[in-house]
Amino acid sequence: MSQHAMRSQASTVDVRLDRSLPAEFTPELKKRLFFISHSIEDFELVGTDGATESVRLTLAGGDAAAIAAQINRVVADEILTQRALPPRVAWQSPIAPSALVDPFPQLVAAGAAFTSGEGQIGFGEPLVSLFDYLDRRLRAIALGLDNAAEYRYPTLLPTAVLERFHYFSSFPQFAMFVTRLHNDIDVYRTFTDRYRAENRVPDELFDFCANRDYCLPPTMCYHSYHQHTGHTLDRDTVLTARGKSFRFESRYHAGLERLWDFTIREIVFLGSPEHAARSRDAVMRQSFALMEELGLAGRCEVASDHFFGNAEVAERIFSQRMMELKFELLLPIAPGRFIAAGSFNLHGRFFGESFDIDGPDGGPVSSGCVGFGLERLAYAFLCQHGIDTATWPESVRREIG
Repeated sequence: MSQHAMRSQASTVDVRLDRSLPAEFTPELKKRLFFISHSIEDFELVGTDGATESVRLTLAGGDAAAIAAQINRVVADEILTQRALPPRVAWQSPIAPSALVDPFPQLVAAGAAFTSGEGQIGFGEPLVSLFDYLDRRLRAIALGLDNAAEYRYPTLLPTAVLERFHYFSSFPQFAMFVTRLHNDIDVYRTFTDRYRAENRVPDELFDFCANRDYCLPPTMCYHSYHQHTGHTLDRDTVLTARGKSFRFESRYHAGLERLWDFTIREIVFLGSPEHAARSRDAVMRQSFALMEELGLAGRCEVASDHFFGNAEVAERIFSQRMMELKFELLLPIAPGRFIAAGSFNLHGRFFGESFDIDGPDGGPVSSGCVGFGLERLAYAFLCQHGIDTATWPESVRREIG
C-alpha cells in the first residue's frame, strides 16, 4: 500500500495529499476528482481551516495506490500550479434566496419527470412550459441584437471541427464519439450471429465498428464556427441556436443539475473585437435584468473553463480570469450550493483563426458567445420557487397559463 493511501474499510480509502491544498483551490479539486478514475463513487475533502489535507474516497474496485498517485499528480500539476485571483462579481441579485428545495423528487413523484439513463432526464408539465418560456425570453434577447439570425443545427458534429482548435487536448473528459458497424456484409453477419448467440451486444463491440468522423457536440457554438469556415463576413454578425449538447460529467450528474444530454440556447458574436465585447456585455445586462424579473437570487462572476489533463492548465486558467474572458451566472439551488446556468465568453481571434473566418478588414474575426443551459436554468427556478405554478412570479404565470 502506498504511503498516500490507507484503506480503513472495504470500500473507503483515505488519500493523504503530498501538499496541503489551500481553500481557494478546493473547487478545482472537486471538479476533477470524479474524472480521475471511474472507480471513484464518492469523495469527501478532509482538512482544517478550509485547507484540504486528504481526500476520503468511496471506491468501487480499482487500485487504491494508483488512484492516490493520480490524485496527487493532478493536484501538483494542474491545481497548485495555478495562481489564485480574488473573484470579481459583475452582478449580484438584490433578491435574497428563500427556502431552497430540490424539486426533482417531487417532479418524479408527480410523474412530471423520469430518469431515462445515466445523466439523462425526461420531463413533462409544468417543466415543459417553463423550459420553453425561459428559452423564448433568451431568444428574444439574442434576436434583439443588430444583424442577428437564428439557425437550426444537426446534432452530430464532425470530429474534424473539434480538431481544428485542438479541443481534445484540453477537454478529453467531455469527448463522446459516434461510430457504426463496418460497412461490410461479413461484419454484419458475424455481428448478428454473435448477438443472436449471446442475446446481447458483444463485449468487443468496437472490433466490429468503423468511423470516428463524428462526435456529439459538447456545446452549440462550434456549429456556428463550422458553418462559416473559410468565409469572409461583410458585417458584424450575431447567430443564435437552440440544440442538444453532450458532456460526459462522470458521477457529477444529479437530477436536473448536471446532465449528460442537455439543451443550450447559444448566442454567438462574430466580427470586430468591439462588436464581440459590446454584444457580450449587452446580453449580460439584459440577462441580469431577466433574472431579477424572474425573482431569482444569484450572482455573476469571473470564471474559467474546465481545462483538464494538460500541462498548460494553470496558465490558461489564469489568463482567462485575468483578462475576464469568461463570466458565469451562478444561481443558488441549496444552502451554500450554486449551479452555473449561463456563461458569457470572449475568445479574441482564436476561432476566427482556427476556422479561417475573416471580417470586412480582411483579417480573422474576433468572437464571443453566451450559452444558457436551459435545464439548469429551469432547475434553479424550481429550487427557488417550487413546482406549484401558483407560487411563481406573476409575469411567468401570465405567459404560460
